[in-house]
Amino acid sequence: MTQVVNKRIGLLFGMEDTFPWALMNEINELAKKNGDAIECGLVKISFLTQEQSFEDSVILDRISHEVPFYRTFLKCAVARGVDVVNNPIWWSADDKFFDNLVAIGANVAVPKTVLVPHKERPPNTTEKSFRNMDMVDWDRVFGYLGFPIFLKPANGGGWKDVTKCDTPEEFFAAYDKTRDLEMMAQEAIDFTDYYRCYVVGRKRVRIMPYAPKEPHHLRYEAARGRAVPAAMVERVTKGALALCEALGYDLNTVEFAVRDGVPYAIDFMNCAPDADLASVGQENFNWIVRAMAEYLVDRVKHPRSFESTGTWPRLLGIAK
Repeated sequence: MTQVVNKRIGLLFGMEDTFPWALMNEINELAKKNGDAIECGLVKISFLTQEQSFEDSVILDRISHEVPFYRTFLKCAVARGVDVVNNPIWWSADDKFFDNLVAIGANVAVPKTVLVPHKERPPNTTEKSFRNMDMVDWDRVFGYLGFPIFLKPANGGGWKDVTKCDTPEEFFAAYDKTRDLEMMAQEAIDFTDYYRCYVVGRKRVRIMPYAPKEPHHLRYEAARGRAVPAAMVERVTKGALALCEALGYDLNTVEFAVRDGVPYAIDFMNCAPDADLASVGQENFNWIVRAMAEYLVDRVKHPRSFESTGTWPRLLGIAK
């Protein structure tokens, strides 16, 4: 007898061609093995009405940060009771500068960081739109951060528009090219070790030695085989879990640069992280496919109440 499927996991993705298909197959095999009435397939999207219903119980979002139509679709899905990983409403509001404030509240070290004004006016603004703005005292900014400085978007990812600047002249040359992006200037951490961590379900962590100075396709391979000291495993794991619990992300990567034995959280708003086989390598790929399959199946079987954010309001002492 054919088993009746009563729960569906939907995958929403774009140009990826290894992780989503492998994850889909793993979920379906896992459900079959366990006798669960669950199936996994592509999310089906056309136009959207205000009365829209959804066939998926859980959706894994891999692409809505690139496609505004998908983001609105997912927010509508949340309003209809679909469990979306990661929460598209909170993700839409989050940024990397705010995340540093959360990290400080969670006792996780972060580099000194300054948010700087847009270099060019955003669309539909004029000089009068900035009557609240004072001139930036760049000497104070540079004195606070010290050189070298990384200039990076507060909302970006994938190392886009990131520049390392060794002098004020290099900083201003890079800043002049940032258009109307919201940018952060960040202290460069002169690290001895660097780790990128998958975090799944705020419980499971895989620490991956990483070489950010190498070309993108070699960053995992170049660091392969580097041992992670037991004390560092404990510290990095604790920090990664604390950040994802505070921010409410159930799939994320957290990056740590180690300076003088202290792991500094460098980047931890990667809510649709790279999971391509050619990039992360076979062992890391196998881990993330298996971990996400098990997590999503469990999420379908044990629905949770809607969560507007992680624990950061309580952590920062502003919860009423």
